[in-house]
Amino acid sequence: MVSALLGRVVLDSSTMSQSEQQQTETVPTSRYDAAMAQVIETRWQQWWDEQGTYVQPNPGEDGFDGSKPKYFCLDMFPYPSGAGLHVGHPEGYTATDIICRYKKMKGFNVLHPMGWDAFGLPAEQYAIQTGVHPEVTTKTAIDNFRRQLQRFGFCYDWTREFGTIDPEYYRWTQWVFLKVYHSWFDPEADGGLGKARPINDLIKEFVDGVRPVKLNPNAVEYTGAGDLPDGTDAGPWETLDNETRKAVVDSYRLAYLSQQTVNWCPKLGTALANEEVKDGLSERGNYPVFRKPLRQWMFRITAYADRLLDGLSDLDWPNSTKTQQAEWIGRSEGAEIGFPIVLPGGLEMGESLRVFTTRPDTIYGATYMVVAPEHGLVEMAIEFAGEDTDCDKINEYVKTASNRSDIERQENKEKTGVFLGLHVRNPVTEELIPVWTADYVMMSYGTGAIMAVPAQDQRDWDFAKEFDLPIVRTVTPPEDFDGEAYTGDGPAMNSEILNGLHIEEAKNKMIDWLTKHKIGAHRVNFKLRDWLFSRQRYWGEPFPIVFDDFGNHHGVSEDSLPVKLPPLTDYQPVESDTPMPLLGKATDWVETTAGKAGVDGMHSDSKVRRETNTMPGWAGSCWYYLRYCDNKNNDQLIGDAAQDYWMGEGGVDLYIGGNEHAVLHLLYARFWHMVMYDLDVVKSKEPFRKLFHQGMITSHAYQRSNKALVPIDEVENRGTEEQPVYIEIADNTPVERIVAKMSKTLKNVVNPDDVIAEYGADTFRLYEMYMGPLEASKPWNTRDIVGLYRLVQKIWRLCIDESTGELRITDNAEDTVEKQLHRMIAKVGSDIEKLSFNTAIAAMFEFVNVAKVLTKDQMERFVRVIGPFVPHVSEELWHKLGNESSVAIAEWPNFEESMLVDDEIEIPIQVMGKLRSKLHVSRDTDAKELEALALADERIKELIEGKTVRKVVVVPGRLVNIVAN
Repeated sequence: MVSALLGRVVLDSSTMSQSEQQQTETVPTSRYDAAMAQVIETRWQQWWDEQGTYVQPNPGEDGFDGSKPKYFCLDMFPYPSGAGLHVGHPEGYTATDIICRYKKMKGFNVLHPMGWDAFGLPAEQYAIQTGVHPEVTTKTAIDNFRRQLQRFGFCYDWTREFGTIDPEYYRWTQWVFLKVYHSWFDPEADGGLGKARPINDLIKEFVDGVRPVKLNPNAVEYTGAGDLPDGTDAGPWETLDNETRKAVVDSYRLAYLSQQTVNWCPKLGTALANEEVKDGLSERGNYPVFRKPLRQWMFRITAYADRLLDGLSDLDWPNSTKTQQAEWIGRSEGAEIGFPIVLPGGLEMGESLRVFTTRPDTIYGATYMVVAPEHGLVEMAIEFAGEDTDCDKINEYVKTASNRSDIERQENKEKTGVFLGLHVRNPVTEELIPVWTADYVMMSYGTGAIMAVPAQDQRDWDFAKEFDLPIVRTVTPPEDFDGEAYTGDGPAMNSEILNGLHIEEAKNKMIDWLTKHKIGAHRVNFKLRDWLFSRQRYWGEPFPIVFDDFGNHHGVSEDSLPVKLPPLTDYQPVESDTPMPLLGKATDWVETTAGKAGVDGMHSDSKVRRETNTMPGWAGSCWYYLRYCDNKNNDQLIGDAAQDYWMGEGGVDLYIGGNEHAVLHLLYARFWHMVMYDLDVVKSKEPFRKLFHQGMITSHAYQRSNKALVPIDEVENRGTEEQPVYIEIADNTPVERIVAKMSKTLKNVVNPDDVIAEYGADTFRLYEMYMGPLEASKPWNTRDIVGLYRLVQKIWRLCIDESTGELRITDNAEDTVEKQLHRMIAKVGSDIEKLSFNTAIAAMFEFVNVAKVLTKDQMERFVRVIGPFVPHVSEELWHKLGNESSVAIAEWPNFEESMLVDDEIEIPIQVMGKLRSKLHVSRDTDAKELEALALADERIKELIEGKTVRKVVVVPGRLVNIVAN
């Protein structure tokens, strides 16, 4: 028959020998082991699900108690890969589970949701290889991830679950995109801080003559076009044709189209990130990659650069993350200056080459100009080529540079370039300056052009030396300076109106001069680039955008959302030098009418073409935290009552995830949130009030002498456990055991299913939290988990008689146990608040080592305290104590401050400064009594026998030191 408690098979004694019967009878029937853990854990997980223990109602719903404070705790959105979880993944999830359980017991309404960042390239690649729809593999992976997470007993409210692939979810992602698309950033709004406003407000101001009609001077797609930083008026709105009006309006949109150079791989049929390209070949497959211009959707995130930077100061985030974001944004001040372009033969063409510089004070030392190979001036140089212009050399150089990634160009130490045959006129000195193209200048920074001042910049110095270009110092270096380019401060020299001035004063004077003469103006520049938001994928959110026969883009109406992905039967990319997104294969879906697409303001029969790019994976993960608050709302992205309660003024109360998302995900989410805040969609200024990064859980790997890594199944230990000798089996060479990231390639991934099967989920949870500080990286070592397994067994034995399965309860409370229990309650509660889970578990170790038996009241308090850490064992014990409701909703026990103070303290006794013995005395023992007790100590008497006690130094409450010789 099957034991009701353990689910074990009990053998019929008639079939067993006498020795077997005796052996079976000596095994306790209620010992905590892996089999018991399996039964207890799955039983209580099913009960929690049936009871809806972790379901958190929203304001206005049955069971919601608005008198309680809220706690919104969020795990970073996981991507469900087909490989499932490894033991590194649950670390952060266990941490949030513990603090959520604790907060619930402290009287909070806790929002602790889980969902899936489910669009991704791996599923599409699998579809290309197998023909299986990405939705099928993604949902299979989600089912596996959910099963694994539920096996840990995490207190997620699964009624709030969703994936970014759900049309009812990405409907709202598309809705947010349309909000951004129909908006512009007004830098003068909100007292000069700037904010997003509806694009129709801008058009009305143009129509009414309130605002001069001109291209957005901050539009990076027009940077360097020859216009002044403040822009040039286009004339009254009514005098402009529709094409000009559209160009002006689009230059302000926060979502806009722009030609962007991408790494195009014809064989893979997709654009690749810089880090996916090596030496002109794709990392995957080693196929040729070419740099090609491609029309891409962009977000004007640079408009929010100052707000993104300034807002960091109010966030409770790790300083390292704030620093990374600040450096990524990269604010710098200087001037944008126009250098009139002079064609071969000396004719000025009437346009200027615009450059941004942080050192306008060095303009007198600008001896040449450099533009990026992608800069429009390169084509102009070929178009207006003179006799001295080597067009073939320019074209060859541009082609070579265009096939190198930005990273490769930045890392290249060799200075290369080609003279364009053009000059510009220095607007201050009136001297002609030659213009070169070189790949060390990037189109992605500033205007894609620099004024080179070799005496004050080492890169420019190296280039000037390579091509024998003039060098003119504009800052006086110290007398003992013997270097090349001087970048420090000093009085200006060779600079006419600036001579004698130091850098800051000289910069300000030059900016004033440039502004007065309408040659340039003060400019704030950022390293931050506008956000490229297009992907040439199928498996992503479709854009709610169509194009008419003239190539004009139109947003579909909100009533037409979601724009659903069409089915595909063929996922093979089209191999072509001309980029065509995979979604373009769905021709019946792409070619449609305005009426079917849901475009307002067009005749319903007008032919339109849908956008065939899809949004990046960032799209769905930028705002998912908001949908968790109100995921069943079909009328709003988030309802007012849910938002007011769960988001409040500060947003998510605790956000935990890896520091690999320290920049992009967090920066993009903050940008979307700020735009929605400006448009009154959300009410909190920032999405995440407190952020915490858990450390990485690593695993052992093996390394050859050349630093190459070897899979663990290709190595064996030919030494002993104490003195291991690790040998690579294939060639019998020694390797070194190191700690590395878990990787399928290295075969050092540990599956949590296997660990839970051997020890149980409660033990697993304890081990991951006890390995070290949550923020630290630490190696997984299965042998160490045994210590935490024994702790759970000790907890069980403290409360349960293993031979009967009954509670072990005493009527008499021991003072030492009661005192230790109060200390544990205080310590564990304090440590949970600080996310110091390893030290909280240490306090549990200390308690079970002191306590031998508990009263029922003590046991109830003890079980509540361990509940957040070992929820299954605590639930079992809680119900054995006679409780019918879950321990998860029990109150956190109180403690008395007086119990935290020791009545008896330990005093070290030193002889000649060395510790020789200890006294255990009352805290208020005076110095005279301490001296007498120390001298009477048996060990001390032996040590000082035959010696003269010269002096006894007593520090009450601290130590006794005997000077004897």
